[in-house]
Order: sequence, then C-alpha cells, then structure tokens
Amino acid sequence: MGPTLSSDPHADLPAARDAFSDLALAVFRLNGGLIEAGDALVQDLGLTSARWQVLGAIALAPAPLPVAHIARNMGLARQSVQRVVDDMQAEGLVRLEPNPHHRRAALVAMTPRGEAAYRQAIARKDLWADALTDGLSPDAIAAAVAVLRRLQERIEASHAHIAALATATRQEIEA
Repeated sequence: MGPTLSSDPHADLPAARDAFSDLALAVFRLNGGLIEAGDALVQDLGLTSARWQVLGAIALAPAPLPVAHIARNMGLARQSVQRVVDDMQAEGLVRLEPNPHHRRAALVAMTPRGEAAYRQAIARKDLWADALTDGLSPDAIAAAVAVLRRLQERIEASHAHIAALATATRQEIEA
C-alpha cells in the first residue's frame, strides 16, 4: 500500500516543525562541538576557533577586506570580528593596510606568521576531516550542506517575518 495523499496542504507542517526543531538542536550541538574541537586542534598555533574562522575569511577573499566585510561574509557582528582582529594584530597574525576606498576602514591581511598558522590549521583540519568522514557518503554530506544552505537563505530572507512574529507574540502575551 502506498502513501496516502492528504487533501490538507498543511498536514505536514507539524512534522516539518518538529524535524526543524530537531535539526536546529543538532546544529547547535554540532557548532559547540566544532568550536571545542577546533580550539583544541589549533591552540598550540596561537589560534582559537574564532581566530581560525577570521583567518579563513581573509584567506578565501580575493583581496584584503575591511573588518565590516569580513564580518558580513561570516554572518557575524562587526564588533566581534573587530575584537578578534585586534587580538590577532597584537600577536602578529594579521596586519592592517591602508584602504584606498575608505580612510578609516583599514584592510585586514595575514602576516607571514598568520599564513603559516592558517596553513598548519588547514592541514590538521584535513586529517581530522578524513577521520570524521570515514564511512560517510560524500553525497550524503553534500545533501546535508544543501539543506543547511537553503535554510540559511530562508533565515536571511525571513528577518521581516521574524520581527512581525516577535511583535505579534509580544502583543498576545501583554493582552
């Protein structure tokens, strides 16, 4: 016997809502685990997961970027990236260069020390990833990435809806 078709197009909403909640919790746990493991993986290099992320954003950019652009590319607050950049600059991992397009927004570039730390971090990550993904299908991993990217796009597009929901629920609670 095949699956039954519901005449209600919203019949799967509670199941999708529950599945999304499970996914969100799993992503939160995964994020915590990645940060903890990342910190341990690169600690002796003078890095943390946050520093490694910022170095990665710098490495992936075609040219040096100001802090605000790095933060936007990473989906983080400019102030938090600025603190990480300031710390890394003090430790000689990054340097600030003049920005010909904006007098006050310097461009962030890796120093040779930062480049070496980043290369070592990536080499370690590759070995770790090999162990973590052993026995997992590359197609399954790619499918998971596709779902997460699609959800991220929807989250980014839903900010007005989030504000409306927050206002509506606040009004319901106050009533």
